[in-house]
Amino acid sequence: MSIAFLTRGRLAAAAALGAAIAAGVAFAQEGTTQDPRLFTPGRLTVSTSDPSYPPWVLNNDPAAGEGFEAALVYALAAELGFAREDVVWVDETFEAAIAPGEKPYDFAIQQISVTAERAEVATFSRVYYQPAKALIVLNGSPLDGATTFAELRGARWGVAIGTTDLDYVEDVLGVTDAAVYNDQAAVFQAMLAGQIDATVTALPTALYMTAVQVPEAHIAAILPIDEHDEGFGLLFEFGNPIVPWIDEALTALIDRGVIDEIAAQYLTADLDARVITE
Repeated sequence: MSIAFLTRGRLAAAAALGAAIAAGVAFAQEGTTQDPRLFTPGRLTVSTSDPSYPPWVLNNDPAAGEGFEAALVYALAAELGFAREDVVWVDETFEAAIAPGEKPYDFAIQQISVTAERAEVATFSRVYYQPAKALIVLNGSPLDGATTFAELRGARWGVAIGTTDLDYVEDVLGVTDAAVYNDQAAVFQAMLAGQIDATVTALPTALYMTAVQVPEAHIAAILPIDEHDEGFGLLFEFGNPIVPWIDEALTALIDRGVIDEIAAQYLTADLDARVITE
């Protein structure tokens, strides 16, 4: 047997051993802040929209940790073992977040409802919040007296494209001719211009919008939850292997009542509005 053959054999064995050790180290780091499956090991990279609005993010500054979703992320990061300064925020539109393809972050959080259609192109965490829907109209609207879906169907509706609000108006209320706008701001501009009569959105969002952004409007009624809308979940690139680890930490926060405490701080308000159920 030649010396060259022996040398090649030893090199191959050494390479195999090195690969095995590296694989073992990587496996040992899974489920830690140095998990090699993270977008950037040592960092928790989170996407949200810019601008972001209360009560989900206050002052358009998620890094401050104020607002329901911003506070939730930092509570989740701590549960996972990350220091506050190791949370990295990146900007992404809602439309880009729900689109298929690679994601330059670990997960997105911006009131993204879990639906069967979206789950075909992205992977979701367990649901962290399920809001009621709110009917929003201008002050003095004839819909203030509405008590049935049939009455609501007679209104001129406007909703933002790509949202489950559009699905709700069409599938739950039975509206067939809703006007579709690029975002929620455009919806309210249309309402103030007299082009639409009503819109629908998550109750916490509606509380902020009618109190701050569009004081000329108010919540006329609370509407039932859509059985096809499971609630808000963290959105990951399809098949992302870190989801079980994140879910484990999210479940721990839910079980200890941490998320309920954050919701009580940012998402509750006294509201005297009727409920329309059919």
